[in-house]
Amino acid sequence: MSQITSRHTGKAYDAAEWQLRVDLAAAFRLAVHFDWHESVGNHFSAAVSADGKKFLLNPKWQHFSTIRASDLLLLDADDPETMKGPDAPDPTAWCIHGAVHAAVPNARVLLHCHPAYATALATLKDPSMKPIDQNTARFFNRMAIDLGFAGLADEAAEGQRIARAFGNHSVMMMGNHGVTVAANTVAEAFEDLYFLERAAKTLILAYSTGQELNILSDEIAEKTARSWEDYKDASFAHFDQLKAMLDKSDPSYRE
Repeated sequence: MSQITSRHTGKAYDAAEWQLRVDLAAAFRLAVHFDWHESVGNHFSAAVSADGKKFLLNPKWQHFSTIRASDLLLLDADDPETMKGPDAPDPTAWCIHGAVHAAVPNARVLLHCHPAYATALATLKDPSMKPIDQNTARFFNRMAIDLGFAGLADEAAEGQRIARAFGNHSVMMMGNHGVTVAANTVAEAFEDLYFLERAAKTLILAYSTGQELNILSDEIAEKTARSWEDYKDASFAHFDQLKAMLDKSDPSYRE
């Protein structure tokens, strides 16, 4: 089994885990580029083990712009001692990501943040994504909506409730809170988050006109959503080119 040694820490990692670390670190840096970050909060994670219970997570209160591949914590959702250690993650991160990775093994990558337009949409009485163009239609009948916000997610029961609310969806609008996306790879999760925020921006701007929305029929919205599935490979092309952009400006995320 091949290994890669971090230039930053000198520690050796399994090659597959290292590539996952690099991709997840890139996602943090790109979240800053797109202005989706929020102080030193919000969290991205990625499962390492087949059952999803061993996963990577950003360290407590480290700004997204500084995160390197070697900085990511390797945690075990079944470890009751996790929050007692000196490198314990943020309680809300452990609550949400630990619970989802433990309960939803197919949620390999989990990105949770509070981007401006998606969060604005999440605060509405009806936070559903109305299909008014091809980007908003991407999420037609493919988004879970959780209206059970009960404050900061820092208790085990809240994390378990959020995991149940996800159901079999890959995108969740968290009412009065923000958004979470899940996917098999970092590239696919990032692409969903990218288009979710763009779609939310379009919908919020349309709402702001005060005019009646021209909502697509269910038939056309579903047809459009299915057509998006033919462009799945674009997620990888887009993410590779975004990483190339990072490599030119600051490749330290790879360390």
